[in-house]
Amino acid sequence: MQFSEKIAVITGGASGLGLGIAEVLGKRGATLALIDINHENVLKASESLSKNGLKVAAFQGDVTDNNIESCINSIEQEIGAIDILVNSAGVIAESGFENSQESSVEDWDITYAVNVKGTFIVSSVVAEKMKSRNSGKIVNISSHASRVGGPGQSAYGASKAAVLHLTQSQAMQYAPFNINVNVICPGTIWTPMWERIAERSRRNDPNKSHMTGRQIFLEQIEAVCPLKREQTAEDIGNAVAFFASQDAVNITGQSLNVNGGTRMN
Repeated sequence: MQFSEKIAVITGGASGLGLGIAEVLGKRGATLALIDINHENVLKASESLSKNGLKVAAFQGDVTDNNIESCINSIEQEIGAIDILVNSAGVIAESGFENSQESSVEDWDITYAVNVKGTFIVSSVVAEKMKSRNSGKIVNISSHASRVGGPGQSAYGASKAAVLHLTQSQAMQYAPFNINVNVICPGTIWTPMWERIAERSRRNDPNKSHMTGRQIFLEQIEAVCPLKREQTAEDIGNAVAFFASQDAVNITGQSLNVNGGTRMN
């Protein structure tokens, strides 16, 4: 129960990585505040975690909107001072991604709005509150796609590379206030986002047209992952917990791959 006295905010907390990260932190004692643009889904996620005995509250918020500040204010008023922020809200592309083979202008717009601008906005708001207390942990979520370019996902990969740079800038900016800022680069995880990748592959590659999305996913793991096993949201949550803990008190501005060795940096 290492986080029993801590309050953790997780953006994109209604599903996928965000929900998995929240569960790990909650099981370690943190009081959770989930933020998601989908009000119905974040309520369901909160109810599910609550049934498992975790302390959690749900908040609707759009990370790309400067009005997210009112959401953060509500969290601090209703629950208490924020100790940990996890910027997990992210998108891979605009609708229609499954039918395309290249990133569109719309893909660039939405990936930078959510993945980069959203991370910046929420971090800036929360960091101002952490600065007054001279304490805080911020963990951003990038992707191992940020490490090397690939065909067809230039917008997503570039946005996640921007998150790496943003993390380093934030780490320098907030270091005088005892705020640690680090970033995790997840690997290949079966989430709603990867389901879209698999569906795109199935539609555009005749050799995969007979395969299910899950089969395409597992084939990818076998082909590129040295450890030959998929990563999970719990794996990412464990890494977040490390960066958010006192064990990482002297670590800031760093990026950590959690990807079974698929990318080594």
